[in-house]
Amino acid sequence: MRYIFKTEYGQDIRVVKHAGQAFWYALLGLFLLVAPWLLSDYILAQLVFVFIYSIVGLGLMLLAGFTGQISIGHAAFFGVGAYTQAVLVAAGWPFLLALACAAALSAAVGIVIGVPALRVKGIYLGIATLAFGFIVEEGLARWESVTGGNAGMHVKSPVLFGWALDGSTEFYFLCLVVMVACALGMLNLLRSPTGRAFVAIRDSEVSAQSMGIHLARYKSMSFALSAALAGVGGALYAHKIKFLSPDQFGIVQSIDLLLMIVVGGLGSLHGVFLGAIFLIAMPQLIAVGKDYLPVSVGQSPGLQAMVYGVVLVAFVMFEPHGLYGRWLKVRTYLQVFPFYRAGMFKRQKAFQKSERLK
Repeated sequence: MRYIFKTEYGQDIRVVKHAGQAFWYALLGLFLLVAPWLLSDYILAQLVFVFIYSIVGLGLMLLAGFTGQISIGHAAFFGVGAYTQAVLVAAGWPFLLALACAAALSAAVGIVIGVPALRVKGIYLGIATLAFGFIVEEGLARWESVTGGNAGMHVKSPVLFGWALDGSTEFYFLCLVVMVACALGMLNLLRSPTGRAFVAIRDSEVSAQSMGIHLARYKSMSFALSAALAGVGGALYAHKIKFLSPDQFGIVQSIDLLLMIVVGGLGSLHGVFLGAIFLIAMPQLIAVGKDYLPVSVGQSPGLQAMVYGVVLVAFVMFEPHGLYGRWLKVRTYLQVFPFYRAGMFKRQKAFQKSERLK
């Protein structure tokens, strides 16, 4: 089992904690660089979706996992970024400028919903964001002169410095670079005083305020940054599927995004990527499993929603730390085997805030 003896503060905020992490990250990076020549076009397309959803998941993880602000309407920011990118690219704007505007407009919308939502918390904040998601979806459907309404709109391929990224390999590397940049930015943000203020607000708003943290400012900032990352993911999503319609950014999409970070592991950046892989792989596994089920069950239109619900309930009940939490337990078990205690992985009883105050 690895132990790290820290002698200075710089070691505590280092991005790569030890040589073992550097080795595995380098190996993963090498695989992602050569993946277009090793994997089929179909698997490569699924990897692109993993990258896109990982970007959106980083924003939602910042909001829900590190700041403790629940959002059930996050697909609204996703849709705003996608439609902004589509409209600006169709108007002849450069790709990078349109991408920046998609992020900025999504961040502005995030502030619009974040500032009024400062007065509510918990389930009431979730209801407020859910209502906002319905408003945005209906607005996209009604604003036919810009969005095309329910008829949808086509999206052009991205053009970067005169180079049309219309091939699968070129767009794969574009999404990879953007995802890595967003992940590194999130890592550095969480190491900064701002990131530590977010975590302090998540753990206890009263304690954070007593230490001089301005709750309204940091909550609004968290909403803005989360919405901006969702807008970036939406912009790439628009170029990937090349056709947008308002029903793609409804409540089902918001639940998928929330499911992604809960299953991956709340409060963990690694959990974002594990959750994105789960979100993309689960429909494929359900499609394969339909062949082994009775026709009345396999062809049921609500099968996928039912499986998602069962998986979510199972993770909340039996593995609240998600896939990344399970991996940490497996890794610890392998490191200490056979010298482990029988109760090492026994779940500890958790109390709600109201119960702790009794």
